[in-house]
Amino acid sequence: TGRDLSSVMEGMARARLEVKPDFLVTVERDIYARIDSQYEACATWNEGCKRAHEELFARVRPDVPRLTEWIGKRFRASLYEDDFSPFCMIAESLRDADEIQQILEDYCASVPELVLVRNDVYARFSHLAYNKGTALAEIARQLGVGRESVFAAGDHLNDLPMLDGKFAACVAAPDNAVPEVKELVRAQKGYVSHQPWGHGVARALEFYTL
Repeated sequence: TGRDLSSVMEGMARARLEVKPDFLVTVERDIYARIDSQYEACATWNEGCKRAHEELFARVRPDVPRLTEWIGKRFRASLYEDDFSPFCMIAESLRDADEIQQILEDYCASVPELVLVRNDVYARFSHLAYNKGTALAEIARQLGVGRESVFAAGDHLNDLPMLDGKFAACVAAPDNAVPEVKELVRAQKGYVSHQPWGHGVARALEFYTL
């Protein structure tokens, strides 16, 4: 998920989940493992992730004022810094988000290891080596599970790194997924459901297991 740990825990509590996840991946990169009733950070992974982002963002931060000024003059968007990125965005519309994405991806192409992570109207900078795909691969490594036994399902742009077939052999998308996700899943000969949301993921699990 793109949410931080506290937001995920709050959502799980409100949902009254009877089955708790063994692992959580938060902010699309940090890994937490369930130990008894708590989620503890996977220290080696998370510390490496933090160092990589600190080094990358030290190179990016001087350019942020220029980027925010340029975007602010042309779009009505909320631009800010948080604990996870020196540049975060909430666009006013999907159309604006598409246009801003193109601008920011051009910038990212000029900075080694920098990528833009986007979901709907939300976006932020991140490190190329840390995403949902690489986090999924790390969890599989810890569990001793091979790629051929890994299932991944997603519906938006921030899910693309775990749906390209590199980390999971069984990939899927529900009907509500954006076109880019469906196209990538189909390219991997994965399963695109005609049902949305969790129902679509359930059908995908049946497809791969029955």
